[in-house]
Amino acid sequence: MTLPVLDDAGRAALFTEARTANTFSPEPVSDETLRAVWELAKWPPTAANTQPLRVTFVRGEEGKQRLLPLLAEGNRAKSEKAPVVAILAADLDFHEFVPQTFPARAEMKDAFEASGREGREDMARFNSTLQIGYFLLAARAHGLATGPMAGFDHDAVTAEFYPGGREKVLLVVNLGHPGPDAWFPRLPRLEHSDVVRWA
Repeated sequence: MTLPVLDDAGRAALFTEARTANTFSPEPVSDETLRAVWELAKWPPTAANTQPLRVTFVRGEEGKQRLLPLLAEGNRAKSEKAPVVAILAADLDFHEFVPQTFPARAEMKDAFEASGREGREDMARFNSTLQIGYFLLAARAHGLATGPMAGFDHDAVTAEFYPGGREKVLLVVNLGHPGPDAWFPRLPRLEHSDVVRWA
């Protein structure tokens, strides 16, 4: 079996030309596009197929007014202008879906239940973080610029958008089409010899 190879344009869109967008045009992003992003992002693997990432798309005025004061001051203008802001959270009760997502090992639900939310948090965070990477690639695959941001009050955003303690917010991502001067100059990457070892 031979897997397909992305052409140069596909690799550029997802990797070599991928940048954090700092400005966005007013062009709206449709519901259909946002659904398509998730329908693509949901497929790559997670441990035991647990799929703990949860997404809230914020784009209305009321939602923006709830979110903006909770962001770092330097991020507010960017998110205000972005057509959509995605709030990405880890579901600490992901185990409830195990009989659906991993029916061959449905009994794992009971083991996860016994560990409690504190015991499940590391797995939820790790796999949600994997899914966040997939989500960013899926957005770019649908022609959207992304602006991921960790500069916000995590506890406050969690309380505002995911009350109840089940989820914990990990990242906020601006989404849309790039505006003027959207990209900072490309910063250097580490050399192969700084990163890769052969054993």
